Amino acid sequence: MQEMKTRRPYLIRAFNEWILDNGMTPYLSVNADYEGTEVPEQYVVDGEIVLNISPTSVRNLELGQEYILFDARFSGRSHQIVIPVKAVQAIFSKENGEGMAFVYEQHEGSKDMNTQELVIQSIDETDNDGDGSNEPPPTPPSGRPSLKIVK
Repeated sequence: MQEMKTRRPYLIRAFNEWILDNGMTPYLSVNADYEGTEVPEQYVVDGEIVLNISPTSVRNLELGQEYILFDARFSGRSHQIVIPVKAVQAIFSKENGEGMAFVYEQHEGSKDMNTQELVIQSIDETDNDGDGSNEPPPTPPSGRPSLKIVK
């Protein structure tokens, strides 16, 4: 049986395009400690850096098979960013948190990391604005709830 290439770079490109097509801002969560990662260290928090990769924020974005490369400005200084594809922990929309996280679980015989869809619901601040009103919370939709995990 022929071994397939990792799906991670394809998923990153697809989610980036999907987020942009919906008029939203794509962000990458990156393991800054991963070997070969070149990012401004002063913006790394607990080994992670979150980067805006929208066309208005970066120049020369290249979402390659092995590396993600682009130029970005941090506090007015230009930096060349180098991210090994395997260092990407997630790609998501800034506005609503929808995207994909890459889970570090190795399955027998697989060299690629398992993936699962990440959906983070944004909180609607109008639901609880702290004005002291005694209005009951909105009634949830009727019907049977369902949860779907995409692997």
